[in-house]
Amino acid sequence: MLVGRRWTATAFVTGGVALSFAWTAAPAGAATPGSPGEVHRKPLPLERLFDNRAVSDDASPGGADFDGAGNSLSAQDLRAAGWAPGRTLTIDSARLTWPRTADNPRADNVRADGQAVRLSGRGDALSFLVAGTGGEASGTGVVRYRDGSSSTYTLTAPDWRSGPTATRAVALPHVNSGAGQRVETARLYAVTVPVERGRDISSVVLPRDPGAADLHVFAASVRRAAEGWTGSWSASTSGYTAVGPWTDQTLRLVVHTSAGGPRARIRLANTFAEAPVRIGRASISLQAKGAAAEGGPVPLTFGGREGIEIAAGAQEFSDPVGFDVPADANLLVSIHLPDTVQAVPVHSQATQRSYLSPPGSGDHTADAGGEAYTGTLTTWPFLTGVDVGGGPGSVVTLGDSITDGTKSTTDANRRWPDVLARRLLGQSEVPAYGVLNQGISANRVVTDRYPGEGVSTDTGGVSALHRLERDVFAQTDVRTVVVFQGINDLRWGASAEQLTAGLRAIAQRAHERGLRVVVATIAPCEGESLCTADVDVRRTAVNAFIRGHGGDGADFDAVLDFDAVVRDPLRPQRILPAYDSGDHLHPGDAGLAAMADSIDLRRLTG
Repeated sequence: MLVGRRWTATAFVTGGVALSFAWTAAPAGAATPGSPGEVHRKPLPLERLFDNRAVSDDASPGGADFDGAGNSLSAQDLRAAGWAPGRTLTIDSARLTWPRTADNPRADNVRADGQAVRLSGRGDALSFLVAGTGGEASGTGVVRYRDGSSSTYTLTAPDWRSGPTATRAVALPHVNSGAGQRVETARLYAVTVPVERGRDISSVVLPRDPGAADLHVFAASVRRAAEGWTGSWSASTSGYTAVGPWTDQTLRLVVHTSAGGPRARIRLANTFAEAPVRIGRASISLQAKGAAAEGGPVPLTFGGREGIEIAAGAQEFSDPVGFDVPADANLLVSIHLPDTVQAVPVHSQATQRSYLSPPGSGDHTADAGGEAYTGTLTTWPFLTGVDVGGGPGSVVTLGDSITDGTKSTTDANRRWPDVLARRLLGQSEVPAYGVLNQGISANRVVTDRYPGEGVSTDTGGVSALHRLERDVFAQTDVRTVVVFQGINDLRWGASAEQLTAGLRAIAQRAHERGLRVVVATIAPCEGESLCTADVDVRRTAVNAFIRGHGGDGADFDAVLDFDAVVRDPLRPQRILPAYDSGDHLHPGDAGLAAMADSIDLRRLTG
């Protein structure tokens, strides 16, 4: 049992708002001073505690009072986003059920004030569907375990009308009121807080009334750990872009595995979306050549159904399927889109050709041949993960375009995380982890490129701090995160102090979740148009900080010196010409391989 241990972390969001998370373990029977744990209340199901109505019908827009001023969410907007009453949504790998208003027509959420909620199970986090009214609302609650011990957590709910766009779960286009409906964005947020892994939760006490602002809770659940699965491939959603439109077409997406296993499942995500998307059918197969499959594709199901609708902002895992996934191999994941799709959540820089059938061509997910796939794609729409059964767990590489593989050879899988994965497969000294590439070209640590809402041509993603939950903590059985990022912050004016604070915040939050944190120094880039002498001064300062803050008891568990690997010893401000792709910012294949080959694999495990 852990006694008196406390972790805190702060994630910086748009507009200077900070979201704070905390975890404290207390001995059995102890109450945390000033916390709801001082008062014993009989736990009840969350819906039995509902005391506020947030949703109104457009025909009666004054029929709910979410914020005390007569304003409310539109029931029609929620349905249009796929958030129907009683529907269970998967957000950041947690299952959350939108309230079934027929069960309680007068209330659909609870204003947090120390209520005890019946919630049980084991997992790696608690997930809450929340929003603040009257401003951001925050407070401390208690998790009670079956062994009699407890821990505290801090839950923060951004304001439903002015909260950050980058971290919202869903955005709705209207606000209802007694005066009618007006065009104004309303937002809901899915927030997770860490719990002690492996311990059975018996109930959760919500924070006390935070004061002027109200903290509204619509749903809560224990996020189950992904036991028995290893992440083999992943990609981060980097934006929401216009396409086609695509109508009754099939995507055949090419992805490269790291770990192998005897079972498989995929993850499809509708991140940043404004509307639901319907998947008609999906399949998985080995790639033979181009769009042709080796053998017949294996059909995938979702909850026993061959297709599924994914709500705006949500994701879906396919059912496990018996399919022998080789390590270090190309797969074809085929997705039929029966309806018209005008915009998609996308990973923009795949460095991999995938395939698309023509408009109106129908379902080709079962095709072994590639003849139907007459178009090509250089992005990965919707598909964000492939997991395999068994295995030792996963390493996430969190980064920007250098991690994403920009300027590496297309279709060759020579990104540095690919080389790292092959090294892990070829040794027995440390576990052969799956390697999940969560690099996004143009991404930054502390500021957003893509704002997190709306159709946009910018696919630089929300900041690493804003995507940390989705792209690291919610990934499958993550053990270690390798952070190699920051040159874009410096190239666009961030100070060394801002960047180091961001890296420390990532490490703090990852340590809260029990993850090992490895940070790499930033590579040089003299010769690229934005890499001025001043950028190099700040880069050198950040690298000095990274080198001085790794090891036992430090901010980072280990440091990788990628700067020392790729720099020119005769002019350390630039990449060694043999490693330069030609643009002076991105290493080419040789430089990426040198980076991966330099890693002492023991640093991934301690």
